Amino acid sequence: MSLKKIRKQLAILLLLSVNLTVCAHEGMWMLGRLNKQTTQSMKELGLKLPADKLYHPNKATLKDAVVSFGGFCSGVVVSTDGLVFTNHHCGFGAIQQHSTVQKDYLKDGFVARSKEEELPNPELYVRFLIRTEDVTQRVLGSVSPNMSEADRRSVIDSVMLAIQEEVHTKDSSVVGVVDAYYGGNEFWLSVYRDFNDVRLVFSPPSFIGKFGWDTDNWMWPRHTGDFSVFRIYADKNNQPADYSPDNVPYKPQYVAPISTQGYQEGSFCMTLGYPGSTERYLSSFGVQEMVEGMNQAMIDVRGVKQAIWKREMNKRQDIRIKYASKYDESTNYWKNSIGTNKAIKDLKVLEKKREMESSLKQWIQQAPGADSLSIQLLSTLELNYKNRKQTNRAMAYLGESFMNGPELVQLALEILNFDFEAEEKVVVSKIKDIMEKYANLDLDIDKEVFTAMLREYPQHVDSVYLPEMYNTIAKEYGGDYKVYVDSLYARSEITSPRGLQRFFERDTTYNLMDDPAISLGIDLIVKYFEMNQSINEASQNIEKGERLYNAAIRRMYADRNFYPDANSTMRLSFGTVKGYSPMDGVDYSYYTTAKGILEKARTHHPDPDFALGANLISLLKEQNYGKYADEKGEMKVCFISDNDITGGSSGSAMFNAKGELLGLAFDGNWEAMSGDILFEPKLQRCVGVDIRYILFVIDKYANASNLIQELQPSLK
Repeated sequence: MSLKKIRKQLAILLLLSVNLTVCAHEGMWMLGRLNKQTTQSMKELGLKLPADKLYHPNKATLKDAVVSFGGFCSGVVVSTDGLVFTNHHCGFGAIQQHSTVQKDYLKDGFVARSKEEELPNPELYVRFLIRTEDVTQRVLGSVSPNMSEADRRSVIDSVMLAIQEEVHTKDSSVVGVVDAYYGGNEFWLSVYRDFNDVRLVFSPPSFIGKFGWDTDNWMWPRHTGDFSVFRIYADKNNQPADYSPDNVPYKPQYVAPISTQGYQEGSFCMTLGYPGSTERYLSSFGVQEMVEGMNQAMIDVRGVKQAIWKREMNKRQDIRIKYASKYDESTNYWKNSIGTNKAIKDLKVLEKKREMESSLKQWIQQAPGADSLSIQLLSTLELNYKNRKQTNRAMAYLGESFMNGPELVQLALEILNFDFEAEEKVVVSKIKDIMEKYANLDLDIDKEVFTAMLREYPQHVDSVYLPEMYNTIAKEYGGDYKVYVDSLYARSEITSPRGLQRFFERDTTYNLMDDPAISLGIDLIVKYFEMNQSINEASQNIEKGERLYNAAIRRMYADRNFYPDANSTMRLSFGTVKGYSPMDGVDYSYYTTAKGILEKARTHHPDPDFALGANLISLLKEQNYGKYADEKGEMKVCFISDNDITGGSSGSAMFNAKGELLGLAFDGNWEAMSGDILFEPKLQRCVGVDIRYILFVIDKYANASNLIQELQPSLK
């Protein structure tokens, strides 16, 4: 090989290594496959625990104190009687369900002074990880290279299902779930045990648990006491059981010890939880599609819907309570999309991806034995994304405008997908879920939302993507969206549970499928299906191309320590407590104090997002923090680390080097909202609420001495 060619290849390798190097603090690592390189990095940062104290399939370890909370958040067990700490926003839905105008637990908080006062939540569960197992060989053993992508997916799905059923058949108390990793190049089995009796124990008032509300969401500095407390119940044999007054507090295998010693900048910190999803290995074409499609659709459409909700929530207390949880969830992802698109632009994420892909393409072309498929990988991906661009974008707007827009449409779709042949327990649960949606629905608000969605959708898509109802509105209602919506709601029986009741009672005068809302749901499904089918070939090619792209990167760097994208399975991330500088002349400290709560309340007065209760103001002014103060006598409220987290990590335990609980992760920071796509070590931070502030609120504010006594054995 000529010297010139060697130099060229070395230059390419150097550029790739710059773009693909994994920072020591980057990564959401699988506990079941921690290698020496990862554990060594953790030890160098200060970890005192051996790896087998973090995870072991047959012994109680730190992972046995961490739970998936409801399938959408994380939590940590902190007492021998099954107390679980999670975020306030994770428990928000449960708190809202128990709230009324007379007993407004969202606004005023909730304290169970005894176990008898704890509130059941039939739809809530927690999940413990028992073990993980690599099943890649078995799953891919039935796949052949010449299979179509659809056939490949079908075969893989059937093998995954078989593995899951085998687990449950062997032990009916556990659940087996097989997940794809590395773009579908690896498959791992996770075995879980679920507990379905989870009761609300403590919730701070919203001026603590939601202090700053939407204004501060995704921001630093932060002063939010984002925590709530639940308890796991089991049967008398300590096994999972549905809610029963006879159930007893669960006796966990492992209880997370709690540290009141705090941290310093540079202190080791690790999180354990269930992060939702990241796209670190997604091509630049996929990132661009995300920015212009789903993210932009969420920004445009949810902004309209939320404005209507918020206006009405501000007018009436009953509406504020009914809409609190769904508004909170909707705005969280809406603001996330705004921040993500902004960060992708500001941090030049697409440019960095494209630069790497250009170098990768050169490397592939010069790799020995490279075939035409490999050489054309990136150009083929680009072409297929281009082929589905407009339709995929329209599907995003259709989903946000209607499938996730008016609640009447959501109810119609849920009823259409209802499995009446499922086991009785599942049917009862789904009916309760639907009834809860009816209880939190205001028809006048929903009609206004529907009318607004009908106006909004055509502004973003070509007329070819308009559902049939637009022709109906034009021909039968003179193009008047409001008149159409009023007529639809007046004629439909499913605007209340009455239609379902008539269906269940087999009322011969009522055909559910003829209900206009159900018919509309069917029309929307048909339209969505037609759009999806029109890009089916491109989508299958993209799925295959992204998998091959992922595999090519890993094959090229076989000695590199790659972590898989988050996929709602348990992960560990590690780093240090650390401040950051988001821009020239601005340096953010690694913690905030109670002093900042009072400062923000004064600065933002009379903004209700920062309004405080008189009793908290008095308590903070006294500065009587007792044993919860730091070495300076201050009360730390929140802190940040450079741990790698994402959505679903909310409620994750933040541990020190000894595996003691420092706090709960609850947010990321605005400047690095593109972190799900590209980790930004200088900017990306995990925001956590300090465990000492949590204990202070429980003890000094709420005077819940029963909980403090229960936690006493865990305090270090």
